[in-house]
Amino acid sequence: MSAIVIVLIAAAGAVQVVRARRESEQTAGARSLGVAVAFAHAPGTAAALRSPDPTAVLQPRAQATRRDSGVDFVAVLSPTGIRYTDPAPELIGHPASGDWARALHGESFTEKFTGAPRDAIRAVVPVTDARGVVVGVVTAGVQITTVSEAVNRELPLLGGAVAAALALAVGGAAVVSRRLRRQTHGLGPAEVTRMYEHHDAVLHAVREGVLIVGPDRRLLLVNDEARRLLELPRGAEQGDVRELGLEAEFAGLLASCREATDEVHRVHDRLLAASCRPTGPHGGSVVTLRDTTELRAVTGRAEVARERLQLLYDASLLIGTTLDVTHTAEELTRVATPRFADAVTVDVPEWVLRGEEPGAQAPGEMRRAAVARAPEVAAVPPETVAFVSSETDPQVLLVPDLEVASGWRSRAPELARTLLRSGFRSLITASLRTGDAELGVVHFWRTGGRAPFEGDDRSAATELVARAALSIDNARRYTREHATAVALQRSLLPRDLPSQDAVQVAHRYLPARAGVGGDWFDVIPLAGERVALVVGDVVGHGLHAAATMGRLRTAIHNFAGLDMPPDELLSHLDELVDRIDRDETADSEATTVTGATVLYAIYDSVSGQCTMARAGHPPPALIFPDGTVTLPDVPAGPPLGLTQLPFESSEHHLPEGTRIVLYTDGLIRSRDRSLGTGLTLLRRALTGAGDRNVDRICEDACHTLLPAEQEDDIVLLVARTRRLPAAQVAHWDVPHEPSAVAPVRTAVSEKLAEWGLAETAFTTELILSELVTNAIRYGTPPVAVRLLRDRTLTCEVFDGSSTAPHLRYAATTDEGGRGLYLVAHLADRWGTRYTPEGKIIWTEQHVR
Repeated sequence: MSAIVIVLIAAAGAVQVVRARRESEQTAGARSLGVAVAFAHAPGTAAALRSPDPTAVLQPRAQATRRDSGVDFVAVLSPTGIRYTDPAPELIGHPASGDWARALHGESFTEKFTGAPRDAIRAVVPVTDARGVVVGVVTAGVQITTVSEAVNRELPLLGGAVAAALALAVGGAAVVSRRLRRQTHGLGPAEVTRMYEHHDAVLHAVREGVLIVGPDRRLLLVNDEARRLLELPRGAEQGDVRELGLEAEFAGLLASCREATDEVHRVHDRLLAASCRPTGPHGGSVVTLRDTTELRAVTGRAEVARERLQLLYDASLLIGTTLDVTHTAEELTRVATPRFADAVTVDVPEWVLRGEEPGAQAPGEMRRAAVARAPEVAAVPPETVAFVSSETDPQVLLVPDLEVASGWRSRAPELARTLLRSGFRSLITASLRTGDAELGVVHFWRTGGRAPFEGDDRSAATELVARAALSIDNARRYTREHATAVALQRSLLPRDLPSQDAVQVAHRYLPARAGVGGDWFDVIPLAGERVALVVGDVVGHGLHAAATMGRLRTAIHNFAGLDMPPDELLSHLDELVDRIDRDETADSEATTVTGATVLYAIYDSVSGQCTMARAGHPPPALIFPDGTVTLPDVPAGPPLGLTQLPFESSEHHLPEGTRIVLYTDGLIRSRDRSLGTGLTLLRRALTGAGDRNVDRICEDACHTLLPAEQEDDIVLLVARTRRLPAAQVAHWDVPHEPSAVAPVRTAVSEKLAEWGLAETAFTTELILSELVTNAIRYGTPPVAVRLLRDRTLTCEVFDGSSTAPHLRYAATTDEGGRGLYLVAHLADRWGTRYTPEGKIIWTEQHVR
């Protein structure tokens, strides 16, 4: 009440302040209008506005009028708003702010003006001549600050009146309030009314039991709901709570007056949740009761359903994370134990583990793939429990109680006794099936210390086994494809490196964990004590990548047999890949070869020159004998099959003992490592390895650079260069005339004798005679002969023409044409290679 009176008095005071301000503004406006009208209609004002200098005439008058009338300003303006007079002389001649349209139409008005030079209550009056034409405007006004000062002078008196009224109201309200509290014991009418309403609601309307127990353990109050839940008779109030026929534990709670929250007690046939709170320091308590009997049953069923849904959700995430049959079976047992069963076993046939197709497979003997049991389960179920199945052999069989189901004991009594002694009491057996394929069987076991399986558990088991069966079938298929790809990959990769003396080679091939890929390497001996080093990479994994790798490797061997330079060989290989892609495009299910990269290098052990070219492949590394490492500038061509651009090669002179390091990008690049970072690590791992053997270099590089999770194949090929000693090389320039054949033949015989190969002199002379004669007869100068002695004796005849020799059979009557035929029969191998200056016809004879 006091608050209402205070608010009313404060509101009345505020109204008085507002009224005083409004009246002050009205008074200022009336005064300003009177002054402006008087000045505008004063004799001589209009004439002064027509004079040449209105300011000289009107400024003194305006200042005198302002002082005599009590307004703050009187200003005379031209029709365009230019000041002729103003209390501030510096503003004379400047335009004034405002809307003068009404004044120019002959209207006088007052307004509350806001703007420069000051906020004011002003009046605007037009000045007209004798014809009624507006020749100027007079404004007079009082500043807002002046109006506020007038109001502020009245505030002390108004404030005193308000304060007195407040004091009188508060004092009267206090006197009345004290009298009312004494009469109602501190409760007002509303509180008293609400108290009786609440009391009635607690007794009759609240759907929760309420009891009040006094300090002497007597029941002071009990509402209708509590009387119903506890089955109390009428007149139970004032009785001792221990004598009301309640269960001892619950009666002890009521008598103890201790604090409790939602304690569940069985009273008669109900489960009651009781909460108890003390009422004060002298004892006594208030107890509330809720019937949770049905809620407990519903909650239990909901909790079981939630647990099953969580089990199936976890199964969808945790089963089938890998493409391995055994691991997938183990994931199923881990998910189901112990949440769903006390023990779980998974048995599959051998052909599933091998990844074979089910069509032609006999059921065969089952093999235990996975088993898991709870810590309290000591025994492991047997591998075969087919005796549990009924006559119809359902895919999911439920046996709620093994002791009661007597039919299976008659079929396998000894095994039945073993299971029962081990504590197993309930079983669900389910087939791992996809389509018509039986992939195995899963057994879910529960012991006697747990509720037996029921109908809803069959559905959960069915869902679990269905998820596992799909994952196991996928793993089986992958196992089959992986085994096929591994077999194909092993058959396509070089098993034993060919014999040659140009380089000493070590290599490493590490297949990706995800499956066999398309990385490969090759060491191909070439004529003239040369060797070709090849490293390639087909993007992807599996059968297609392995098959593609085999096709490319075979093509490189064929092109290398033609003794092509590296850039030309890559161009031919690129054309081959492009043709394969075009042919396979017609088949919608075919996969193209696009994405293959190759690095091809030829090392000549006689000259020490190494020629390299690459198609989209990482650059090689060179370890010089002093331990320094360089990445030679080999032009980077595009991957095979993408464009028809030519490839470029580069030549590098390598000292003897230089290590040539070729690799695929799986060694230096991974998900967490860029190509640049990998090259830096490779250079760091190879630095200082000039005195290490090639096997040690492979081990160190793999140890340093192998990614934590290998996602791609890795090929590493390290070749240590050797030089053919100069004493094992002989060279002769041959004049371009038939008579030069005999001296060359003699010189060759002498060199062979010097090398201890006199027994080969006759055959070698025949070969050289034929080749040199053909070069002189059909070729162009210069002509040269070179002998190379290593594990083979190589004879090379060079001439400046590019005419290719052809082996043919001569007719009986032909006098010539048998030369190359004899060469082919006398030599172990022969061939032709082309150089920028001409061609070389070479032969090889084994001398070891």
